[in-house]
Amino acid sequence: MSTLDIGGSQLEASWFLLLGGVLFTIGTVGVLVRRNPLVILISIELMLNAVNLTLVVFSRQLQNMEGQLFALMSMTVAAAEAVVGLAILVDIFHVRDVEDVDELSEMKG
Repeated sequence: MSTLDIGGSQLEASWFLLLGGVLFTIGTVGVLVRRNPLVILISIELMLNAVNLTLVVFSRQLQNMEGQLFALMSMTVAAAEAVVGLAILVDIFHVRDVEDVDELSEMKG
């Protein structure tokens, strides 16, 4: 693997890819195991950031700006998704006193 010049120091790209894999795994476990809707949204954001990290690493390694631009657009979409998801959760918590995703599976009025 090649090294990346980050802030004057040389780091191998494999360390960043390993960090991205660990973050993605933590996010996946958070989505699958936890039942709190807010924790699930945070886990999804963690997974998106892990993918963005790997996009930036490969873009930097290949000396191509397209991956970094795609990661920037992905962050914009993730921010919009977080705003909409949190607005829906606030509305659901305001109308119903729900703390578990399983209780939300029945969307009766």
